[in-house]
Amino acid sequence: MGLLLKEGIDIDLVKTALIAFISIAFLILLINYFPLIKRKLPNYTLQLAGLIGNTSFLGIPIAIAILPSSTINFTIGFDLGTTLFAWIFGPFLLQDKTKSNNTLNYLELTKAILKSPASRGIIGVLIVYLFKLENDLGDYLWLPARIVIFLAIIVVGTRLGIITNNKTRFFNLNNGMKYSIMLKLFIFPLIIFFVCRILNFNLNETSAVILQAGTPSAVSTILMAEAYRINQKIAATVLFITTLISIITIPILAFLLNISNMN
Repeated sequence: MGLLLKEGIDIDLVKTALIAFISIAFLILLINYFPLIKRKLPNYTLQLAGLIGNTSFLGIPIAIAILPSSTINFTIGFDLGTTLFAWIFGPFLLQDKTKSNNTLNYLELTKAILKSPASRGIIGVLIVYLFKLENDLGDYLWLPARIVIFLAIIVVGTRLGIITNNKTRFFNLNNGMKYSIMLKLFIFPLIIFFVCRILNFNLNETSAVILQAGTPSAVSTILMAEAYRINQKIAATVLFITTLISIITIPILAFLLNISNMN
């Protein structure tokens, strides 16, 4: 909310939120439509882990650190789109189909939307705009917003520490985990790169979006897997491995994008 008030809601934020939301939805449909791809990523836990990135806790701080402030709405927009998809459709995709009604429960869907951190932030901003308090509150919330974002990195580290205390053999990966990791760190950023080219984004805008797409798997995938008691070890393993590998891949992405800027 602080970030949104500081930078304002504009077409760039809306556009990148739609890019993230639609891209993830399209790829989920694509994976489940083609049997060959479905066999590589046979369950929704692997699919979500390969598409939902740690944009809030890691992607935004990285973007703030290395990109111009003018791209912040592209960064936040991608985060909003990702977060909305994860918390709206993630619970429906991961729930046990044998215990739940196959028809879509619109009341539960509405509750999921309202409970989303992204939607709550947007609602809060709209209320502030309604009372014309955006200038005052934007300045007050900007500093705490930045502090919370950077402290969020510590939360990620703590979560990973808890995971590593588990006796699971994290490097004993099955093929599904390997494909999920490849999707998250390599294939998805490449797809978003082509989307940015089609939409004629400039280099800084493309960099902001690709860095978000290239973040490791989100902690939310573990939380949802735990909530529904389904594939918890898979979610934890993919998050752990993608976070480790992203220590190398994210700087490489930033380096390649910086070289492109120089050329």
